[in-house]
Amino acid sequence: MYTNLQVFLQKELQDIKDAGLYKNERVIVSPQTAEIHLNTGAEVLNFCANNYLGLSNNPKLIEAAREALTTHGYGMSSVRFICGTTDLHKKLEAKVAEFFGTEDTILYAACFDANGGVFEPLFGEDDAIISDSLNHASIIDGVRLCKAARYRYNNADMADLEAQLQIAQKHRHRIIVTDGVFSMDGNVAPMDKIHELATKYDAIVMIDECHSAGVVGDTGRGVTEKFNVRGKIEIITGTLGKAFGGAIGGFTTGKKEIIEMLRQRSRPYLFSNSIPPSVVAAGIKMFEMMSETTELQDKLHSNTDYFMTRMQEAGFDLKPTKSAIIAVMLYDAKLSQDFAAALLKEGIYVIGFYYPVVAKGQARIRVQVSAAHEVEHLDKCIAAFTKVGKELGVLK
Repeated sequence: MYTNLQVFLQKELQDIKDAGLYKNERVIVSPQTAEIHLNTGAEVLNFCANNYLGLSNNPKLIEAAREALTTHGYGMSSVRFICGTTDLHKKLEAKVAEFFGTEDTILYAACFDANGGVFEPLFGEDDAIISDSLNHASIIDGVRLCKAARYRYNNADMADLEAQLQIAQKHRHRIIVTDGVFSMDGNVAPMDKIHELATKYDAIVMIDECHSAGVVGDTGRGVTEKFNVRGKIEIITGTLGKAFGGAIGGFTTGKKEIIEMLRQRSRPYLFSNSIPPSVVAAGIKMFEMMSETTELQDKLHSNTDYFMTRMQEAGFDLKPTKSAIIAVMLYDAKLSQDFAAALLKEGIYVIGFYYPVVAKGQARIRVQVSAAHEVEHLDKCIAAFTKVGKELGVLK
């Protein structure tokens, strides 16, 4: 039986390769920092990690993780409600709630699980989910697992959102779901206006803060801080795997009754091992550090502004951004691959994105700036982009 499927898959894979769209994985043999080493022997600057605050190799987080290995062991070998809950897990959940101004928090193995496990326990066929058209794949998959009616509004389009809310008034409960920062474009959801519409049409709001927490807002508390609605949003999901240390682990934080119900019925929580104590301890340390100073956020914002200005001066077509994500638009899928490959030869590690990750005809290179980058790193990246842009005809 496998022979037929094998032949089919071999042809599909070859077609992908022939189109120049095959995804090869580059192998890193060093810690995740601004400068990384590949197994080819190359030393390159990394401009495509989610390491927004440069904490992935932070000595204080490493030490916290090391100490937890000694005091709490390597792994939990259990789900939370059996014997997978430690004092560290409860402390981290309290730290997350304090950081976002919410009532309670539940931890997951990843934010993909948090988003996958949030809808089905809370909403049924009498309810409605109104989702932004550019929401992350994990939100889309989570919605699919739920029997609620589904509505979609154009990205950050408040007129369209209001129209969908008007249609959804016939349902029992309504939830508006949006990314805080949209991962491919870097734009920020207008949370003040979304909150106003939710109040007007008796809906609750859920935000995925994966690319905005630690990045957006004066103290990195995300889009609720930026738009002055901190503590007013019912559900926030996020990750420890990006700005918050770059390891693994997700969370849902919000109203206490919602979190309590998720502990009872959220399948990824009930049937997945709890996060290792070392990761949890590093997360606790990270939130303590972020409450002491905004130095890393300030540097990240400065780096992002500098990079955007210089790239625009060079003549590149950039998506507007209020985050640390800069989408350099190339539009052609193969060109994005060729451009990224040429940049690697110049010592710049980036990845080309194309369909189905982004819409057809919207291929790009997504640059992610970090507080770990120094000005000389940014200048080298801009110079390499400019050189390759001229060689490939993107710049005149």
